[in-house]
Amino acid sequence: MTPKPPLRVRWLGRVSYDDALAIQHALVDARRRGDVPDTLLLLEHDPVVTFGRRGGEDHLRASRAALAEAGIAVRESERGGDVTYHGPGQLVGYPIVALEEGRRDAHRYLRDLEAALIDLAADYGVEGRRVEDLTGVWVGQQKLAAIGVKLFRGWIAGHGFAVNVGADLDGFRHIVPCGIHDRGVTSLARRIRREPRLKSVARRCAGHVARRLGRRPVSSHRSDERLAVADPEPVS
Repeated sequence: MTPKPPLRVRWLGRVSYDDALAIQHALVDARRRGDVPDTLLLLEHDPVVTFGRRGGEDHLRASRAALAEAGIAVRESERGGDVTYHGPGQLVGYPIVALEEGRRDAHRYLRDLEAALIDLAADYGVEGRRVEDLTGVWVGQQKLAAIGVKLFRGWIAGHGFAVNVGADLDGFRHIVPCGIHDRGVTSLARRIRREPRLKSVARRCAGHVARRLGRRPVSSHRSDERLAVADPEPVS
């Protein structure tokens, strides 16, 4: 049996959107050259609103000046999708993955990520689901996880997903999340009425993403980057 290729997992902690984007672009270039294996960056962002390629100012509920006063940055993004919010208590994942022959299909890749995040939600007893024509993972009428990716030259996938873990979703009130007016957002904490540790969720997430992409998760050996967490707490 051919061994699965590795998926290096790097935990970056809390970083700004700009810093994470710079790391991501460097990894995309390195992956294209074959200098690094497929890599999954896991982190949480400082508060930021990002616009995807379909995003527009009409989906802001606050002015840019008001957002700045609230300590929320605003950034244009090359990813797909509309407008979203990132902030502390949310798990962000950026898989930098070279899509191999037979899997070079953006829709299939999106479905793989959705499946991994549905698996993650199930670990916590939360039933996530897909909604036709609405990328992401949903619980009822509320979005639990957003997904927005970009396929760079050479079929290198970048950007990724954000899973709402903590109970504080206040940042979303400043936007129309993903440009959808008649649906809201939720989080794992709100669904299970306790707040799981972010690094524990990250560890579980890494395993599910790797499995759905046909990879084998391997933590980075650099002490400041590895996903150095205890075994995940039991969930029921």
